[in-house]
Amino acid sequence: MIYPTQSSADTTSLATLITDEQSARRVADLIAESFLADEVAVSLTEVAGEAGAGRWRVAIYCRAEPEQSALRALAAAAAGPQAGKALAFEQLKAKDWVGLSLAGLKPVAAGRFIVHGAHDRNRIPVNRIGVEIEAALAFGTGHHGTTRGCLFALDRLCKSRGRVRHVRRILDLGTGSGVLAIAAARSLRRRVLATDIDADSVRVAHGNIWLNRAGPLVEVVNANGLTAQAVRARAPFDLVFANILLGPLQRLASPLTKIVAPGGHLVLSGLLTAQSSAALSAYRALKLERRIAIDGWTTLLFRRPLRRRSDVAPRHSHP
Repeated sequence: MIYPTQSSADTTSLATLITDEQSARRVADLIAESFLADEVAVSLTEVAGEAGAGRWRVAIYCRAEPEQSALRALAAAAAGPQAGKALAFEQLKAKDWVGLSLAGLKPVAAGRFIVHGAHDRNRIPVNRIGVEIEAALAFGTGHHGTTRGCLFALDRLCKSRGRVRHVRRILDLGTGSGVLAIAAARSLRRRVLATDIDADSVRVAHGNIWLNRAGPLVEVVNANGLTAQAVRARAPFDLVFANILLGPLQRLASPLTKIVAPGGHLVLSGLLTAQSSAALSAYRALKLERRIAIDGWTTLLFRRPLRRRSDVAPRHSHP
């Protein structure tokens, strides 16, 4: 996570980049995933007019002044050195730019799920599952490929009644806004443990979970990795979401693989398309069932094989 530095209450920091659509989406996604909740909002707009054909504008609104070098490094990592150099910074007169930039976001559909803001609360079709996320959030709104990929993976699992029947315990590692935990709880009607290393994210996720009437099914805790007591007490899990980044996914490969119950599923995301091979190598003990590519990002759906008769023995239930 990137921690912005303090700035004057009279101004808001804005960083902008104009580039091709694919690069713009990659930059927007990586920056949104790398900042703390409710500190940064990222918007994407197509540049109007013939001169702007094929060009997109990335606007990064920061409540506090960010480290410019850190933002440039993220832009370069997502879209090359020129993108990092091309970022332009300015200060805007104080206004809730974060809220304004996100308030007009359209609902995003991913299979049976629709992620939306409060302004679209009454427009969700009855045959869809709506997940409402507050407009003040900087990430987890469902508008970038990592979250949407995970929702599509969940939708695929929901279509198989045989698989859903065996899902009892669910873990959302690095829950962020709580969108995946909410979607899993509401679609599968199963208990979900949602964890995040950032206390602010835990607070925001908790609010979203109750806003979406998923409170009785979802417990959200502040935890670092997989060693927390709350995680160990409920393992193994039949379904695990890990929508983080390649580095942490590689470091957690062995414990994440072990924490998935035999026959259970692991959904990995936060991966640029070029990084998917590295993730596949780290999780080669699992069977890849589906690869979902959206806007330059890849989500991987794995299944842990059933190897021995003892693997399918019933487990003791936990409260």
